[in-house]
Amino acid sequence: MESVRVITFDGPGQNPRMNVVPRPTVPARAALIRVHACGICGTDLHILKGHWPKPLPWPITLGHELAGVVEEIGPELKTDFTGQPLNVGSKVMLPPFMPCGQCYYCVHYPARANKCLNPVYYGRYIPFSKSPHLWGGWAEMVYVDLDLLPGTKVYRLPDGLSLLLGSLAEPLTSCVRGLNRAIRDPGAADGFRVGDTVVVQGSGPIGVMALVAAREMGAGRVVVVGAPEKPRLEICAAFGADETISLEQYRTPAERVAAVHEAVGGFGADVVMECSGHPSAGPEGIEMLRDGGTYVEMGQFTDAGSIETNWHRICAKDLTIVGSWAFTANDIPLAINLLHRAADRYPWHRVQAEYPLSEAGVARAIADANAMKCVKATIRPDRSE
Repeated sequence: MESVRVITFDGPGQNPRMNVVPRPTVPARAALIRVHACGICGTDLHILKGHWPKPLPWPITLGHELAGVVEEIGPELKTDFTGQPLNVGSKVMLPPFMPCGQCYYCVHYPARANKCLNPVYYGRYIPFSKSPHLWGGWAEMVYVDLDLLPGTKVYRLPDGLSLLLGSLAEPLTSCVRGLNRAIRDPGAADGFRVGDTVVVQGSGPIGVMALVAAREMGAGRVVVVGAPEKPRLEICAAFGADETISLEQYRTPAERVAAVHEAVGGFGADVVMECSGHPSAGPEGIEMLRDGGTYVEMGQFTDAGSIETNWHRICAKDLTIVGSWAFTANDIPLAINLLHRAADRYPWHRVQAEYPLSEAGVARAIADANAMKCVKATIRPDRSE
């Protein structure tokens, strides 16, 4: 392959544009990764609607939930971030957010390296104009160079894990970290413990990943609140949700709160995870908790605005509220291992809808994701129209 196809966008509301760029040479600490699959994240959809709160260097290539195979690698790039060997043919994933390892937060608060001051961001902050123009997952190849971008981190995937499934490692990482943020002293009355009841607000991609994370991390009962019934809540049920509560059936917050309390029994859920991205979920979700419960906010990754709430309820219910923003470099192996372990336990094929890498294919994938016709629209460069 002497040239590489790559999709770009000129700005919010613009159509995808196909570009063809020369295949780059690969220096000593660099690699070319042939993309096998790259998901469309809710963040991508928000960016294309103009909701991203910071300036972006348009035109850019979106796509950060990617898995692929090392196509070419320099002689000095011998291992991934965890020390596993990298060679031509190795299965890998490339996260979007990579802490630099040297700033104030990375050095002094490594557990908060997700707030790195100088991160490397693939699929978002690197302009298409920067050579060699392969900086996002909606392309045939992505380029990594540890001399050019020292914070870059590549993760090897298990040989037995399919690359299509491997493209879910990044969104699953966010959910694993979110639940880990909820863990307190195992002897305490609050936090997330084995056997606890977890309510997930939202039945989209992150909601399904949160459902899997909760089940695999020891939740006793998981309830999902979301819509539409088809396909999303049906898929959540197939993934082991003990009960689903439809926004189409229970139309008011009071009705949904009552339905949750009936579903979980007792006085409410131990943990509620907000994965919907809608600001109204917050005040509603805290009423789904038992007194002393824990609320995990991880859905408001873009600024969807404010909403009226009553802080007295937080105080009166004696709640713990934690935010979870992205992940650190050490969170990713946890999700990769969880995904590999759970590969045969869930009907993953029902989650990922595949689309070709073309202007029409990417446009159709975005439209279907926005219309919630699928759970995870996934771009497959090797797929024909």
